[in-house]
Amino acid sequence: MAIKSTILKAELDISDMDRHHYESHALTLARHPSETDERLMVRLLAYALNAHEFLAFSDGIDSADDPALWQRDLTGIIEVWIDVGQPDEKRILKASGKADQVVVYAYGSSATSWWEQLAPKVERAKNLKVVQFTEASSLGKYAQKAMSFHCMIEEGHLWLTAGDDNFEVKMVTLRDDNE
Repeated sequence: MAIKSTILKAELDISDMDRHHYESHALTLARHPSETDERLMVRLLAYALNAHEFLAFSDGIDSADDPALWQRDLTGIIEVWIDVGQPDEKRILKASGKADQVVVYAYGSSATSWWEQLAPKVERAKNLKVVQFTEASSLGKYAQKAMSFHCMIEEGHLWLTAGDDNFEVKMVTLRDDNE
């Protein structure tokens, strides 16, 4: 018998000064049995950084062809494809052909070397943004069945409040074709 996904609930209060998005989101996340707490939190932060009324979590790990999140218009066209982790060049180039914009949120100790090797291979993708969370391993402790966060985004910086903890989530933009 297969192990089922764990359902988690998150209240995410977003104040994004960069995009003028101020909204509270009641989210339901399905954590696949093989997904780490760290990856779950990166997915949640990816949602916060790209919040939009049409942004949704996909089947993700359960469907190898889907991103972690995506934003589709009313006709089903993929406007934004968001992956987390360290996807290979084929996946990124395929996403680049399917979506108006592709965003990858990399994390983990090998993310820098992954990007150094991958960057020349995805040079022809013209709609790519790659951001590295440099200290994502400490985020895993906040993954719980019921979570509540306040997220403030200003000038490319992300601050997260979880209970009594208030801290900046360190990010480095490795590539951004929109700048």
